[in-house]
Amino acid sequence: MPLSWFACANCGFWQHHFAPPDCPVCTDVRNDLPEDGWHFLSEDEVRETHSGAAEEVAPGLWAFTTTPHLGLGGTGWLMVREEGNVAFEAAPFYSQAMLDQIRELGGITALAASHAHGYGALFQLQREFEPPVVAIQKDDLQLTKAFRVTAPYDATLDLAPGLTLHHVGGHYEGQACLHDATEKRLFCGDMFKVDQIEGRSTHVSSHKAFHKDIPLTHGELAHYREVIAPLDFDAVLTPFEYAPEIGRDTALAVLDEALSRPPQVRRYAL
Repeated sequence: MPLSWFACANCGFWQHHFAPPDCPVCTDVRNDLPEDGWHFLSEDEVRETHSGAAEEVAPGLWAFTTTPHLGLGGTGWLMVREEGNVAFEAAPFYSQAMLDQIRELGGITALAASHAHGYGALFQLQREFEPPVVAIQKDDLQLTKAFRVTAPYDATLDLAPGLTLHHVGGHYEGQACLHDATEKRLFCGDMFKVDQIEGRSTHVSSHKAFHKDIPLTHGELAHYREVIAPLDFDAVLTPFEYAPEIGRDTALAVLDEALSRPPQVRRYAL
């Protein structure tokens, strides 16, 4: 079988492979194994069965989603900027119409993601737009076989003016968040899980493993707090949700509540 791209039907993680023997995301404790065994979809199979959409959720901020859901069903964020567009996280798959829309918006000059749950079809964006900067924190490089990282980094990386990546670890060893100082937004990866009803945020929690309800240690929570406490933000964006109701004070309150008791997953009511 020729080398090609394959998506895990269970979680949506893409691999560049001959014939994937398993999925490194599903075999990890932070995700569930497929109950009916491995099933990998070729890029052509996904293209034939999936489409998608784009929505401008705030001025200059676009959300790209795939329909029907593929795997975890994440969101790809695109920040349209005069200095060059920046994409953070990726949709599970981009139809040609979605790629054409990104091109009409000015393409992509820098590309990054928080961790493997946010990679989506990042390989498509690199292949289509060839951004000079593709940034992933060095501790998650082992999960990037589907695309080529051009900008590994240690603690921080200035992705573009006003946009800084910060290594936070915790949920994944190489997990990072992206702070938009200009628009006061925090693309938090899976530092926080936001429960929403009809687009309104109701609860916030923080997990080592969401499906298994495994809590983070106090040391991991304290590092989250140390990194985000100096950052100014009025909205949080996960790989799945846009939560303009959650700013810095709320995020810190969630972490402080978790640090005040023995490790246990609790959902903080807004």
